This record gives sequence, structure tokens and C-alpha cells, in this order.
Amino acid sequence: MSAITRDEVAHLARLSRLALTDDELDHYATQLDAIIEAVAKVAEVAAEDVPPSSHALPLTNVFRADEVRQSLTPDQALSGAPAVEDDRFRVPRILGEEA
Repeated sequence: MSAITRDEVAHLARLSRLALTDDELDHYATQLDAIIEAVAKVAEVAAEDVPPSSHALPLTNVFRADEVRQSLTPDQALSGAPAVEDDRFRVPRILGEEA
């Protein structure tokens, strides 16, 4: 028996304001049923002695430590810019913003 019916998919589509054809309702009902079955299989395997995790392997921080280093001066950083204003890159105004 299906875990989700065609009528339930139609209801979800209405809530989502999606206009689905009859063929799409049948197609999505089949797909959602397969997803629900897959999640149910995972739930069957899950044991109380296995802690929840987001990754199969433990993650470690691969970032280097923050260190202050010498960097470009404003003049060096802006030397290749097509337009500069007040020691900043000048870019075109977007979305009709006021200055």
C-alpha cells in the first residue's frame, strides 16, 4: 500500500500553489512514495545505541589559524580598478538605489 496518495499530493500541490496535471500528480505520488519508503528503511536500521550524525566520518577543521600578515596597501589594491572613489572601488549603482 502506498504511503502517500494521489489526493495527498494534490492537497500538497494546492498548499504550495502549484498547478499540476493528472499525469504529474501520479508521477509525484510515485516518487514521494519511494522517498517515504527509503526513509522508513533507514528508520528501521537506526538503533538507540548509534548516535545521530550528519556525516559518516568525523570532520576536522582544515583551516589554518588566523595570523596577521602583511597585505596590500589601499593604493596597491586599487591600482587595477577601473574607477576609485574615497579609497574604495567605485561600482555602478544597482537596483535604482539612492546615493
